[in-house]
Amino acid sequence: MDINFVLVTGATGFIGAHIVDALLAQGLRVRGATRSMAKGEAMIAARPQYKDKLEFVQIDDFESPGGLVEAVSGVDGIIHTASPFTYNTTNNEKELIIPAINGVNAVFEAAATSTPPIHRIVLTSSFASVMDANRPAATTESGYFTYTSADWNPLSYAEAAHPLTSAVVAYRGSKKFAELAAWEFIKTRKPKASFDLVSLCPPMTFGPVVHPVPTVEDLNESNAMLWNVAVGKPLPVARVPFWIDVRDLASAHVGALLNEEVGGRRYTPAAPERFSYALAAAVVKGEFEDLRDGVSDEKQDVDESHGLDGETAGRELGFSYGRFRETVRDLVRQGVERGW
Repeated sequence: MDINFVLVTGATGFIGAHIVDALLAQGLRVRGATRSMAKGEAMIAARPQYKDKLEFVQIDDFESPGGLVEAVSGVDGIIHTASPFTYNTTNNEKELIIPAINGVNAVFEAAATSTPPIHRIVLTSSFASVMDANRPAATTESGYFTYTSADWNPLSYAEAAHPLTSAVVAYRGSKKFAELAAWEFIKTRKPKASFDLVSLCPPMTFGPVVHPVPTVEDLNESNAMLWNVAVGKPLPVARVPFWIDVRDLASAHVGALLNEEVGGRRYTPAAPERFSYALAAAVVKGEFEDLRDGVSDEKQDVDESHGLDGETAGRELGFSYGRFRETVRDLVRQGVERGW
């Protein structure tokens, strides 16, 4: 697929910044959309070798098509990672669900009128769009099941938007309904002459950061949980046993963008290993002598009752998965070196 100039929304975030680096490594030009030009400028300053291939535009509101029309001008591919994420909400529908849907629609509307034409949009969705939180765990070998990209979270819009629904559940709904909006746009507007869609639904994402993180308080949630393990806080309980290294996820996005044959596909990139925070603690104990004594010895079972198909994504998008030990080691080493 002939793509040379890519817009990445959420480019100064944890996943988006890794995608930017993966695209630059492929020799592509990148325009990052961000709410903070200061962060964009910091990313450019940290990558002087790419100063002629990396630029940023400020988009204060991804629900508004105005700024997006200029942002998509001249690019031939889009990776849309930006999405509202907060568990500190007073109105789940207004703060999580509607902004996520409107953001997708605004990006797609801008892309549909872009000149030259956009060839492909890759959407960063989530395993939250796939999993059924109420599905009972298997109790026997015959009850084991594996999630695939064909599965959808059965959560209804009314359930997700209900005032008494927790923000965690509402967030799952926001990812599902935003992704559905993307597929519905493709179906009803049929922009096949211009762009197609590939969506990625990753689970928990961990790994070292390449975006601006001034203090440990600015860490993304998943990495913050790993770092808390390293500094001796009580072990959280993993909501799901599935994970992916952010660097592998960035590679998946590049494969999804550039492989012409995968247009119209949905993937669930996920490492074959299961994880628990007790396993992360064991890695810290084995790799970091100075942290060893403070790390919790709590035991946790690893949930083996069901699986998630990450093999298809790796095979068709052309990347391989790293090991959990390496992911934890690289993040914690970074934190130690930066004095988090």
